Amino acid sequence: MTAQVKLMQYRDADCFGATLDHTIVRDLPRDPAIKRILIIKWGGMGDIVISTAIMEDIRLAFPQAELHLNTMPAWQSLFTHDPRFSRVWCVNLQQQSGRWRAYRQWLAEVAAMQYDLIIDLQTNDKSRSLLTMLRLMGKAPALLLGNHPRFPYTIRQRQRLPQAHGFQIMQQTLLCGGIPLGTPAPKLHTPPSSVASAGQLLAGHALQHKSFVVFLCGSHASGQTKRWGAKHYADLVAHYVQQGMRVVLLGGRDEAEECLAIASQHPQHVVNLCGQTSLLEVPVICAQAVAIVANDTGTAHLAAATSTPMTVICGPTNPLRVKPLGQQVLALQLDVSCKNCYAKQCSHHSCMQQFTPQRLVPCLAEPKHA
Repeated sequence: MTAQVKLMQYRDADCFGATLDHTIVRDLPRDPAIKRILIIKWGGMGDIVISTAIMEDIRLAFPQAELHLNTMPAWQSLFTHDPRFSRVWCVNLQQQSGRWRAYRQWLAEVAAMQYDLIIDLQTNDKSRSLLTMLRLMGKAPALLLGNHPRFPYTIRQRQRLPQAHGFQIMQQTLLCGGIPLGTPAPKLHTPPSSVASAGQLLAGHALQHKSFVVFLCGSHASGQTKRWGAKHYADLVAHYVQQGMRVVLLGGRDEAEECLAIASQHPQHVVNLCGQTSLLEVPVICAQAVAIVANDTGTAHLAAATSTPMTVICGPTNPLRVKPLGQQVLALQLDVSCKNCYAKQCSHHSCMQQFTPQRLVPCLAEPKHA
């Protein structure tokens, strides 16, 4: 008989194991000359949402400073109503056509604002190259802080954490600049309009507070191997139906086919809201749910901004590096030999195929009705 593959469980304490260096290289909050700060954060949705906790610590450390955020166009709506920022601006640096024109636009924008401090939470080849060009132009501020102790940053931390969770990497950056840590979870600012529209959507389907479970069953189109699969999710619906729960499916355009396949098997018990919500309506709906089951997807990080218990199913990605923040979040992964491969295609998909609903159910948070 073949031995059953071990199921690994991860909480925050398991994922945040790196020892942070609390050495202050430059005590930035004590510098009265810092009046205008730029935070750079592009990346995927999950990384953006995680960074909102870091942004909160920066805001608290500089209560009188003018804070600007440079992000990608896809995430601007997350910060449109965010009172922490005096300005949120975007340049599409991912475009292939007109790429150098976009770079010139970005450089001109940063140079014109005359920032006193730039905190680069992205810290990849592109952001380093742009900041290097800014320095060569003589337009960079004297204070440049990034996630790595290398050029072009002028405040260089003594320790680099390349294999740590993204949250700890950014925390180490703040400590180097003397910025205290105090925010353990994503910090989003949801406008009343999003709360109202999400409430109307729930009411339209007779979904009462704590009477339903949310499935975040998709992923970005390029991350098909991160999906647990429509069949597994459809089988899991029966578990919640037995407990008197309905299931709500949330997602975007890339997840439409997956959600439709699940909903079609349980038309009486599944409410398919895929493609019907804005980004900031997702956490509003998740806050009303009794539990959440999700793939390793950006939407799961939005859901982690709530206190609702969530189970995240990981396969080809490492939970130690991708788990959404929060004590209420449990990440699961089968201990197969090829886990954490980060492959975009796979002929056997063992990490998900062998992870049956029967293995998952004992780990799920027990639903409690309101």
